[in-house]
Amino acid sequence: MGRAYRVPVSYGANLFAQEYLPDAGAQVSGPTVVLAHGWCMDHSSWHRVIDSLLRRLPVRIVTYDQRGHGKSTMGVEHDPSVRILGDDLAEVIDATTPEGSLILVGHSMGGMSVMAYAGLQGASFTDRVRGVVLASTAASIEGRDPVPLETLIMAVASRAPGIPPRLLVPRLVQGRLLFGNRADREDVAHAIDQIKRTKMPTIGRFFYAISQHNEAESLTHFVRVPTHIISGDHDRLIPVIYAEALRDHIPTSHLRVLPGVGHMTPYEAVEVIVDAVLDLIETTSD
Repeated sequence: MGRAYRVPVSYGANLFAQEYLPDAGAQVSGPTVVLAHGWCMDHSSWHRVIDSLLRRLPVRIVTYDQRGHGKSTMGVEHDPSVRILGDDLAEVIDATTPEGSLILVGHSMGGMSVMAYAGLQGASFTDRVRGVVLASTAASIEGRDPVPLETLIMAVASRAPGIPPRLLVPRLVQGRLLFGNRADREDVAHAIDQIKRTKMPTIGRFFYAISQHNEAESLTHFVRVPTHIISGDHDRLIPVIYAEALRDHIPTSHLRVLPGVGHMTPYEAVEVIVDAVLDLIETTSD
């Protein structure tokens, strides 16, 4: 593990970022890989991807906690948006990797953050980013069928005290909702523990931010950037049709649909994500 960062961003928020390096003596090669986690998760949701990637290639990795998640603060009172998360990603990149090429990997809300970053920083995105992996995500979730009681629960959460839900998140229910049909119990427990630590207003307010976001126009920047799209056919939160829509907007992209896999691809499809990153590193160069 390398350096930890504190990154001040807009609206008074302060983001935690962590650098990961290969074992001592190994020469770092290739672009820096930046990992953006999903809604209600934190940077630790990438732990299996990080371990696998560092075993297979001596690459530098940076991950971070989105505002209001993990060790990052939300900042002063405001209505969060995915566009703000795009700004946050730009600030994290400036603080941790001001120079050199990048591979961006985003899961769920993290993929939306990458799209927003591309829309806000089009020139920098096409100049520095050598490849993108978009996992279990969408440019817009307009028309999505809500999970039962979802809207009511999120309305309550967005106005709740700033405390984590803890026992209000039944592990069994969330495991069935988030994961596919071959989920590892330890992975389910690891993911649910992150949700239990996320404050309820963060959960509710970012639910509305995700519901309102639309980054379809930003996808024009991806045409010149090699892009892998990964989706599970058992994803109940962001179904495969949204991955197919991404593929249609980015005709140069590669879509892989994984049978039996749910929404939590950083756990359920570790090697698929790592293979996609390695492919981008091997097939692109400065």
